[in-house]
Amino acid sequence: MGLSIAQKIVKEHMEQGQAAVGQEVALRIDQTLTQDATGTAAYLQFEAMGVRRVQTELSVSYVDHNTIQSDFRNADDHRYLQSIAAKYGLYFSRPGNGICHQVHLERFAVPGKTLIGSDSHTPTAGGVGALAMGAGGLDVAMAMAGECFIIKYPKVMGVELTGKLPDWVSAKDVILEVLRRIDVKGGVGYIIEYFGDGVKTLSVPDRATITNMGTETGCTTSIFPSDELTREFLMAQGRGEQWRELLPDADVKYDKVISIDMTQLEPLAACPHSPGLVKPVRELAGMSVQQVGIGSCTNSSLRDLSVVADVLAGKTISADLHLVVNPGSRQVLDHLIDDGKFSAIVRSGARIMENACGACIGMGAAPSSGAVSVRTYNRNFFGRSGTKDAQVYLVSPETAVATALKGKFTDPRTLAVDYPQFSLPERFKINDNMIIPPQSGANIEILRGPNIVALPEFTALPASLTGEVLLKLEDNITTDHIMPAGAKILPLRSNIPEISKYVFEMVDDTFAARALQVQGGFLLAGENYGQGSSREHAALAPKYLGVKAVIAKSFARIHLANLINFGIVPLTFVNPDDYDKLEQGEEISIQINNLKDAKIYLQAGEKKIELCHSLSPLDAEILKAGGKLAWVKEKK
Repeated sequence: MGLSIAQKIVKEHMEQGQAAVGQEVALRIDQTLTQDATGTAAYLQFEAMGVRRVQTELSVSYVDHNTIQSDFRNADDHRYLQSIAAKYGLYFSRPGNGICHQVHLERFAVPGKTLIGSDSHTPTAGGVGALAMGAGGLDVAMAMAGECFIIKYPKVMGVELTGKLPDWVSAKDVILEVLRRIDVKGGVGYIIEYFGDGVKTLSVPDRATITNMGTETGCTTSIFPSDELTREFLMAQGRGEQWRELLPDADVKYDKVISIDMTQLEPLAACPHSPGLVKPVRELAGMSVQQVGIGSCTNSSLRDLSVVADVLAGKTISADLHLVVNPGSRQVLDHLIDDGKFSAIVRSGARIMENACGACIGMGAAPSSGAVSVRTYNRNFFGRSGTKDAQVYLVSPETAVATALKGKFTDPRTLAVDYPQFSLPERFKINDNMIIPPQSGANIEILRGPNIVALPEFTALPASLTGEVLLKLEDNITTDHIMPAGAKILPLRSNIPEISKYVFEMVDDTFAARALQVQGGFLLAGENYGQGSSREHAALAPKYLGVKAVIAKSFARIHLANLINFGIVPLTFVNPDDYDKLEQGEEISIQINNLKDAKIYLQAGEKKIELCHSLSPLDAEILKAGGKLAWVKEKK
């Protein structure tokens, strides 16, 4: 039987394991990326390993999240990250250069290479045929130290694209259609691979939009073929020699197939508060809107902002809302300026934000109280915008710009203008002066501000876990619920004792104090616990507060790995209905003498509940040691 693109790359990079679904495989990692919100902890972990230089082909440290410097803390983190890059041999993308995924797609992503990044939207690079996966910062640090990245060999879901997108319908609507069909956990355990004649009608930026937001399905990653359009994109970036053709074998058999006729798609929107709650825009038309946001790592490419600029040219946005725009990179901005399109955006009344993540992660541009905010971003989780009662909708750039002009939710097909035509340039404007290449490392001092605190050390796991149920949670709890982002909390990412005070703040603002007072305990959760960001702080900070185990109906992939990495035992109910038998505040105990035994029992008074887990023997070893750092030290 033939191989898919993803299977071919896995086969090339597999150092250990068996190519059988569900079996652990160890992959050699070619490239890594970090961003500043997760990077400080990752590099503190890397330093603790005692490795002199990064062992990958290429590693890049980006600053794109914590760019609001309201005091010394973010600036100190940036200085620390730059000194780390210089000492250990990384490229360093300076603040303002752009969003990590957009810049990496432009300047570094290579077909057929493996990439892991401490950001869940790292699969953006799948747009050029890279096998790019989000991971916790500790796993990225391990890869930089030369260790393999371990995943369970995934199933491959083929998404067949046929036809061509109609005017006013774009790549964002393709991934919203995928989410409409499989929701936020339908991709768990899969790599999503796109194929079919329709692929040839999508540019690399279009493909990257789709692979970027594929993360919201829970999949391991998403990938497109590397074909002639990929070659043209890399040649235009001055990197044509890095191209290789990557196509699935003619006789490939996907584990599951979805077919999408793109000619039948229409503008779509994900409704509050989940990327999987998708409706046609025509059903929302006429709703009053107070804010529009265009940008993020999903929709800040030259293609997207050129279309927006052409629609805005000579017009003024509605007086009933404000529009914020953040270009994805300096390269995008350079083109918009030289083509005269940047002035069209500015003159329309848009507010221009830095080439960074910005409002997508609650870093500025929070909506007003109770506002409807229409955004081209990838997540609309409760409270993520910075305003708890805001209603955030996720749409394409076409829908966003139409809405900005009309002041109400607008189907862009109703605009009385011609659909802008866009072609990628034959040669992009290349200026890498905001990317500092690897330095020699000799005699370079690591610069640490007072907010950069050494990581706490955790002890080995005991044979018995006892304590109370600290919190009972519903389905689809996100990492934003667990460890919020935003301008207030993100500057604390390098200070675990301080950031831990905000764990579950949006759910129960007494949680952190209660957990410390009773010296920790347990969390109960429903389906898909930990979906969303790769932020390991959503495991590290609860561990600091004494959380011993999370008992859930199911877990999101990256968060499950992060729990193991930091010594929190992830357990699932054998019978999901047993979730209803336990309540917050109950005292429970769990015997875990042998984590290699899949059957574990929870005792709560007279109740005895059977639990299970998906831990591999290696996972069990890591947990027993108290987490991956402790396990690494034991190996030495």
